Amino acid sequence: MTVDRTADAGTGNSLDLDDASPLGSEAASASAQPGTARTATAPALEFRPGRWIANWDAENKEQWESAGRSIARRNLNWSIFAEFLGFVVWQLWSIVVVQLPAAGFTFSTSEIFWLISMPSLVGATLRIPYTFMVPRFGGRNWTIVSALLLLIPSIGLALCVSNPETPFGVMLLVAALAGFGGGNFASSMANITFFYPAREKGWALGLNAAGGNLGAAVAQLAVPIVITLLAAGTVNLPMAGLMWVPFILLAAFGAWKYMNNLTNAKGDVAGSVAALKEPHLWIMALLYIGTFGSFIGFAGVFPKLIKDYFPEFSTIGVGTVALSLAFLGPLVGSLARPYGGRMADRMGGARMTVSAFASMAVITLTMIWTLPLKNFWLFLALFLMLFTASGFGNGATYRMIPVIFATNSRAARKGASSVATQRLASSALGLISAIGAYGGFLIPQVLNASNTASGSYTPAFYGFVAAYALMLLVCWACYIRNANRNAMGHV
Repeated sequence: MTVDRTADAGTGNSLDLDDASPLGSEAASASAQPGTARTATAPALEFRPGRWIANWDAENKEQWESAGRSIARRNLNWSIFAEFLGFVVWQLWSIVVVQLPAAGFTFSTSEIFWLISMPSLVGATLRIPYTFMVPRFGGRNWTIVSALLLLIPSIGLALCVSNPETPFGVMLLVAALAGFGGGNFASSMANITFFYPAREKGWALGLNAAGGNLGAAVAQLAVPIVITLLAAGTVNLPMAGLMWVPFILLAAFGAWKYMNNLTNAKGDVAGSVAALKEPHLWIMALLYIGTFGSFIGFAGVFPKLIKDYFPEFSTIGVGTVALSLAFLGPLVGSLARPYGGRMADRMGGARMTVSAFASMAVITLTMIWTLPLKNFWLFLALFLMLFTASGFGNGATYRMIPVIFATNSRAARKGASSVATQRLASSALGLISAIGAYGGFLIPQVLNASNTASGSYTPAFYGFVAAYALMLLVCWACYIRNANRNAMGHV
């Protein structure tokens, strides 16, 4: 993987200098300490046809201050915009499906959940190959292609929902294509990594990832309003996809006109293969499914849960207001993530992760036990607390990864160099972010199975509580108890 100190898949935060782990300067760069830069004269930047740049060296202070900073910031701005739209498209079906009955569709609850979960399944899978597209084709070139690919699911959605006779198989295929938006995160993060020096990389990646998370929240806020309130008392579902087409075209044009490719962008397949052999990768992937997977999974099903638990909001006017409030979930979860990282620095990532899982279990139980009250505002408040806890957990678990690979991986215990363990950590961050995104598929499918078997979502929520308890125990056993026994350090 080429992603260095990456932010994640769903949530929008990096290991910036303020949130730095004990890996710190060791992981920042193979050749430079954070906050330092090489001052030796570097070869002049060479601008080649196709907006390629040769001799890029962000660590060279002279080059960075004279031309590099402005070039990097311009590329970052357009990368943020493109990734924002990727998350918008990734979340569209979670919003549209709750309005399908009003548009004349008669899909079963099981089919609805498949339409919600399929984009996450495809998006999570695409994150791994998308990471290697930047070294293969160039960051600017791939941003153009990946942005234009968003036109397919956007226009496809508009065509499908305009005809209630559209077969479910066709709808499912178009929903799967929305996974293009989920894959964009990985390539965008990989691209921006090459542009910034180690001392500013955390901040740049944090901004880039935050733009993506904002897309999920904005889509859940804007789409219900556009398709209902602006449709004179009807439901204009095709607008859910068409409203984003001009912005997608603008993003592609901006990437073509203003972004650059770097000749020194190289992939790290060997680092990814080595990371897969580390047991800690799979342990942390499990924990990350519990934190980020809960965040992205509940973001996808939140509108439908509101619709199902509070059917009185089926009226277009009232329902639109209630469904638009679903955007608060991904918003508060995203905002909570950096604070989870900061608190992890103070009390340890493992302890913070254990606290997050405990909170998520208690909140979920409280939500289950208060459902008979049928109080929408209480339901909303508890779910926002659940999103917040998952956000804290996201920051804490991601903070743990570079620390673990620097100090406790098999390579580190065998005396591997800091460069080698940094490569493992960088690759692990990308792989774990992809695996965690599968939570967006698992949570809707577990809710679907629960509803099919019992006619209720309650067994699924009890299952989530059990999963949080299990992950709490795994985290405690591997990174708190063993740390105390083996002097593993502050994880």
